[in-house]
Amino acid sequence: MRAVRAARAVPALWSAVLAFLLAALGVLFVAPSAHAATGRYVALGDSYSAGLGAGSYDSASGNCKRSSKSYPALWAAANAPSSFAFVACSGAKTGDVLNNQISAVNSSTELVSITIGGNDAGFAGIMTTCVLQSESTCLNAVAQARTFAENQLPGLLDQVYAAIRARAPSAHVVVLGYSRLYKIGGGCLFGIGDTKRKALNGAADTLDTVIAKRAADAGFTFGDVRPIFTGHEICSGSAWLHSTTWPIEESYHPNASGQSKGYLPVFNGLA
Repeated sequence: MRAVRAARAVPALWSAVLAFLLAALGVLFVAPSAHAATGRYVALGDSYSAGLGAGSYDSASGNCKRSSKSYPALWAAANAPSSFAFVACSGAKTGDVLNNQISAVNSSTELVSITIGGNDAGFAGIMTTCVLQSESTCLNAVAQARTFAENQLPGLLDQVYAAIRARAPSAHVVVLGYSRLYKIGGGCLFGIGDTKRKALNGAADTLDTVIAKRAADAGFTFGDVRPIFTGHEICSGSAWLHSTTWPIEESYHPNASGQSKGYLPVFNGLA
């Protein structure tokens, strides 16, 4: 009798196990991620979001140089949001986002991405100074940029973030930072010395620290790209960033690999 009962219990036990496994698989393969967004996606920001340096520019975007190889375009192609407003523009500052881009954000927007702040701090001019002029001139320019980033940039970022939240109260907003530019000790044809490299990398760290703090205070998510770019800086031998190149405007920007292997995975993990 006990043997019969045990035999009858085996199928019941396996049925329970099977039901549990199926339920678990349903959770694994059906449940969406916490931040899954299939609705309206808006990509704001500067050249790092527009994709300057990645090539394949949309001729209709003019001087904004929006690229189909940029992380926003790649993410939208892979995830098929219900609509995609790509308004990031090369050279944009915080004021440009407020004056020319923010209108793309509205109450139906579910996801927003943005990189902004580097141009406000004058990084394009600093790079020219550090490449072409003396070490002391470079270090002075970097020091001024860091002072600006610490003292004036926070208020400018707050205005942009407040405007995004006001126009899209329920949107998930991902603020991405900037990579360090140079590998210390690395070698390349148009490289600059390690003292200048360390100063520029330190300025990028200051910029990211400020942006991360302001994003957190706004209730936004910050994406730090510095770890994933480590080993792929300029002069690394496997760079995801352009060194001095032609056209000159693409210099010191992520190339196609920097967008697809650097920025995209970070954004994809947070979107």
